[in-house]
Amino acid sequence: MTHLFDLSNIDRKALFSTLWIFVTLNYLYCDLMGLMDVNMLKQYLTGTVEGMYISEDFLLMAALLMELPMAMIVLSRILTQKLNRWVNIFAGTIKTAVMILTLLIGFTSYYLFFATIEISTTTFIVIYAWHWREVQ
Repeated sequence: MTHLFDLSNIDRKALFSTLWIFVTLNYLYCDLMGLMDVNMLKQYLTGTVEGMYISEDFLLMAALLMELPMAMIVLSRILTQKLNRWVNIFAGTIKTAVMILTLLIGFTSYYLFFATIEISTTTFIVIYAWHWREVQ
Protein backbone atom coordinates (compact mmCIF):
# COMPACT_ATOMS: atom_id res chain seq x y z
CA MET A 1 0.00 0.00 0.00
CA THR A 2 1.35 3.41 -0.94
CA HIS A 3 1.10 6.14 1.70
CA LEU A 4 0.52 9.78 0.90
CA PHE A 5 2.93 10.95 3.58
CA ASP A 6 6.31 9.68 4.67
CA LEU A 7 6.96 11.01 8.16
CA SER A 8 9.68 8.48 8.99
CA ASN A 9 12.64 10.76 8.21
CA ILE A 10 11.19 14.08 9.22
CA ASP A 11 12.58 16.19 12.06
CA ARG A 12 9.75 15.98 14.61
CA LYS A 13 10.69 19.23 16.33
CA ALA A 14 10.49 21.07 13.00
CA LEU A 15 7.21 19.36 12.13
CA PHE A 16 5.59 20.25 15.45
CA SER A 17 6.76 23.85 15.15
CA THR A 18 5.41 24.04 11.58
CA LEU A 19 2.07 22.54 12.61
CA TRP A 20 1.76 25.13 15.41
CA ILE A 21 2.51 27.91 12.90
CA PHE A 22 -0.15 26.49 10.57
CA VAL A 23 -2.83 26.20 13.26
CA THR A 24 -2.01 29.64 14.70
CA LEU A 25 -2.46 31.25 11.29
CA ASN A 26 -5.82 29.50 10.99
CA TYR A 27 -6.90 30.80 14.42
CA LEU A 28 -5.86 34.32 13.50
CA TYR A 29 -7.44 34.37 10.05
CA CYS A 30 -10.70 32.98 11.39
CA ASP A 31 -10.76 35.77 13.98
CA LEU A 32 -10.00 38.32 11.25
CA MET A 33 -12.89 37.00 9.16
CA GLY A 34 -15.14 37.47 12.19
CA LEU A 35 -14.30 41.18 12.05
CA MET A 36 -15.32 41.25 8.37
CA ASP A 37 -18.65 39.58 9.15
CA VAL A 38 -21.17 42.42 9.54
CA ASN A 39 -23.35 40.47 11.99
CA MET A 40 -20.38 39.54 14.18
CA LEU A 41 -18.87 43.03 13.96
CA LYS A 42 -22.13 44.57 15.21
CA GLN A 43 -21.97 42.24 18.22
CA TYR A 44 -18.30 43.07 18.88
CA LEU A 45 -19.17 46.75 18.90
CA THR A 46 -21.85 46.19 21.56
CA GLY A 47 -19.42 44.23 23.75
CA THR A 48 -21.57 41.09 23.73
CA VAL A 49 -21.01 38.28 21.23
CA GLU A 50 -23.42 35.34 21.04
CA GLY A 51 -24.65 36.29 24.53
CA MET A 52 -21.14 36.43 26.04
CA TYR A 53 -19.97 39.68 27.55
CA ILE A 54 -16.51 40.55 26.25
CA SER A 55 -14.87 41.84 29.42
CA GLU A 56 -11.22 42.54 30.14
CA ASP A 57 -11.03 39.21 32.00
CA PHE A 58 -12.55 37.41 29.00
CA LEU A 59 -9.97 39.01 26.71
CA LEU A 60 -7.15 38.04 29.10
CA MET A 61 -8.30 34.41 29.01
CA ALA A 62 -8.51 34.58 25.20
CA ALA A 63 -4.99 36.03 25.12
CA LEU A 64 -3.69 33.17 27.28
CA LEU A 65 -5.37 30.61 25.02
CA MET A 66 -3.85 32.23 21.93
CA GLU A 67 -0.41 32.50 23.52
CA LEU A 68 -0.33 28.73 23.97
CA PRO A 69 -0.01 27.81 20.26
CA MET A 70 2.32 30.75 19.63
CA ALA A 71 4.61 29.62 22.46
CA MET A 72 4.50 26.08 21.08
CA ILE A 73 6.11 27.31 17.84
CA VAL A 74 9.29 28.06 19.82
CA LEU A 75 8.97 25.40 22.53
CA SER A 76 8.63 22.63 19.94
CA ARG A 77 12.07 23.60 18.65
CA ILE A 78 13.94 23.98 21.93
CA LEU A 79 12.54 21.51 24.47
CA THR A 80 14.11 18.12 25.04
CA GLN A 81 12.36 15.20 23.32
CA LYS A 82 10.68 13.89 26.47
CA LEU A 83 9.39 17.28 27.63
CA ASN A 84 8.55 18.29 24.06
CA ARG A 85 6.38 15.20 23.68
CA TRP A 86 4.36 15.87 26.83
CA VAL A 87 4.01 19.62 26.25
CA ASN A 88 2.72 19.00 22.71
CA ILE A 89 0.22 16.44 24.04
CA PHE A 90 -0.93 18.90 26.73
CA ALA A 91 -1.16 21.97 24.47
CA GLY A 92 -2.79 20.04 21.64
CA THR A 93 -5.38 18.54 23.99
CA ILE A 94 -6.23 21.94 25.50
CA LYS A 95 -6.60 23.63 22.10
CA THR A 96 -8.65 20.73 20.68
CA ALA A 97 -11.02 20.77 23.67
CA VAL A 98 -11.44 24.56 23.55
CA MET A 99 -12.24 24.49 19.84
CA ILE A 100 -14.81 21.72 20.31
CA LEU A 101 -16.41 23.70 23.16
CA THR A 102 -16.60 26.87 21.05
CA LEU A 103 -18.66 24.97 18.49
CA LEU A 104 -21.32 24.47 21.18
CA ILE A 105 -21.73 28.24 21.52
CA GLY A 106 -22.65 28.75 17.89
CA PHE A 107 -20.84 29.15 14.62
CA THR A 108 -20.93 30.39 11.07
CA SER A 109 -20.01 28.35 8.00
CA TYR A 110 -16.52 29.91 7.83
CA TYR A 111 -16.00 29.30 11.56
CA LEU A 112 -16.94 25.64 11.12
CA PHE A 113 -14.51 25.40 8.19
CA PHE A 114 -11.61 26.82 10.21
CA ALA A 115 -12.58 24.88 13.35
CA THR A 116 -12.47 21.62 11.40
CA ILE A 117 -8.95 22.39 10.19
CA GLU A 118 -7.83 23.53 13.65
CA ILE A 119 -9.29 20.51 15.47
CA SER A 120 -7.81 18.14 12.88
CA THR A 121 -4.38 19.74 13.22
CA THR A 122 -4.27 19.77 17.02
CA THR A 123 -5.63 16.23 17.15
CA PHE A 124 -2.84 15.15 14.78
CA ILE A 125 -0.31 16.93 17.04
CA VAL A 126 -1.57 14.99 20.07
CA ILE A 127 -1.54 11.62 18.29
CA TYR A 128 1.84 12.19 16.65
CA ALA A 129 3.37 13.35 19.94
CA TRP A 130 1.84 10.39 21.77
CA HIS A 131 3.63 8.01 19.41
CA TRP A 132 6.95 9.89 19.63
CA ARG A 133 9.28 7.55 21.44
CA GLU A 134 12.79 8.40 22.58
CA VAL A 135 15.53 6.97 20.41
CA GLN A 136 17.66 4.61 22.51
